[in-house]
Amino acid sequence: MNTATVVVVSVAGVAVAALAAFGAVAGWRRFGRYRRRRQIARTVAAAGSAMLQDVVIPDGSGGQLHLDFLLLTSGGLLVVDLRDVNGIVFGGEHLREWTVMDGNERSTFLNPLEAMYDRLAAVRLLAADLPVEGRIVFTERSRFPKGKPPLVTPIDSLAAEFPSPAEAVSERLREAWETISGATEPSPLARR
Repeated sequence: MNTATVVVVSVAGVAVAALAAFGAVAGWRRFGRYRRRRQIARTVAAAGSAMLQDVVIPDGSGGQLHLDFLLLTSGGLLVVDLRDVNGIVFGGEHLREWTVMDGNERSTFLNPLEAMYDRLAAVRLLAADLPVEGRIVFTERSRFPKGKPPLVTPIDSLAAEFPSPAEAVSERLREAWETISGATEPSPLARR
């Protein structure tokens, strides 16, 4: 083999090895995100005896609303809006935007309470006279040093706040759950 051929083969080999390494790292990260989402879903599911995840429901005005989680609990229905943000969160009921500080990085997001109130109203339309509650659940990566706004709870407190043994769910709640489950569709926003 001449020198040019050896160089081309060597460069091609290095390129293939680099692509394989990149693919392995990307695949491992994707698997880690998938595993984390499953663990979060299991933690949320512990608060109810049945759960729907990443669904849309009619909003009562001809549109649809996305629900991260809808749970059947012994006390009624629970709408959960999940927030997995890393850092210190500053938010309040009447603030337009909430701020997240992660080291030197600062980001904001719209106050999630307004969207939660819309979701609660839509579920109440479907649930008739059944109790419907909502929580904005933050994962363990978030901290609220100035206090938590209303309806905000850490993920590790959700099951304690809504203990739901399966046998405690009334027949009336189960029937309503079936009706509401039938009115949902898979969300196009669902993470794959």
